[in-house]
Amino acid sequence: MLKNVAALLLDEVHPFELGVLCEVFGLDRSDEGLPVHDFAVVSAEGPGLRTHAGFTITAAHGLERLEEADLVAVPAGSRFVARTYPPEVLEALRRAVARGARVLSVCSGAFLLGAAGLLDGRRCTTHWRHAAELAERFPLARVEPDVLYVDEGQVITSAGTAAGIDACLHLVRQEYGQEVANAVARRMVVPPHRDGGQAQYVKRPLPRTRCDTVGDTLAWMESHLDQEMTVDQLAALAHMSPRTYARRFQQETGTTPYRWLLRQRVLLAQHLLETSDETMEAVAGRAGFGNAAALRHQFVRSLGTTPHAYRRTFQGPAGVAERV
Repeated sequence: MLKNVAALLLDEVHPFELGVLCEVFGLDRSDEGLPVHDFAVVSAEGPGLRTHAGFTITAAHGLERLEEADLVAVPAGSRFVARTYPPEVLEALRRAVARGARVLSVCSGAFLLGAAGLLDGRRCTTHWRHAAELAERFPLARVEPDVLYVDEGQVITSAGTAAGIDACLHLVRQEYGQEVANAVARRMVVPPHRDGGQAQYVKRPLPRTRCDTVGDTLAWMESHLDQEMTVDQLAALAHMSPRTYARRFQQETGTTPYRWLLRQRVLLAQHLLETSDETMEAVAGRAGFGNAAALRHQFVRSLGTTPHAYRRTFQGPAGVAERV
């Protein structure tokens, strides 16, 4: 069972992500019959650590405390994406996994696990802003940028900030069962499980670089998202053959006309769900999906959540006195 938990801190740690670990594993809830952990905050770089918020944390324990931990949890920190890590910290993490302990990262804490070689050959995630860099820096890792967390047995990684709560509650659920996880979540006033992934939080603006040949048709497509269109039609607008147009489109945008169009329609639907009171049928029509069922299908496929759930998340309860 999970009894002994150590939060491993480096300089410029992010307080919120550390607070998530303290709240889930460091709070005594024995008055409710819930598990109590032997929780410790461990410093990898001296007793006094700066936070990115401008105050200092004093940690009572050094790296030796990791030797007895069942779980070593690594919160995010500033410059984690690009910094180098002390060799003794990396070796301590490797020893923990070698003796059977688990490691868990929140947000950019995944870069520390990657530097220790613990992501090699494993699925993992981090904040969507850092996912491409994580994949580039650790090419043996299998980065999944659209999920809230990834459980690979001994190595658990989570996306940005609040996704750390999801990963921690997942581990509690796995160790103690659904009832305990629900009770902990209820005390924290958070949902015990969130649907979807971090794709719904990602903004993917249209890249305007390198679109010398198809740029005009991209602008036309953007302003006619509610209309049916074919490659033949787009090619005619660009004064090219369909085959040449499709090839140039792939070269300049990195995707196909269909996938580009689908992504722009989803982005428009997201915007309308966030900012308008239009019905699902109206949103579907304006975004080019035709009807609410098609909108729902593509929304779930692209973002891992439903249009109704997305509107609830980004508009709040006042925006969801439903308008079907």
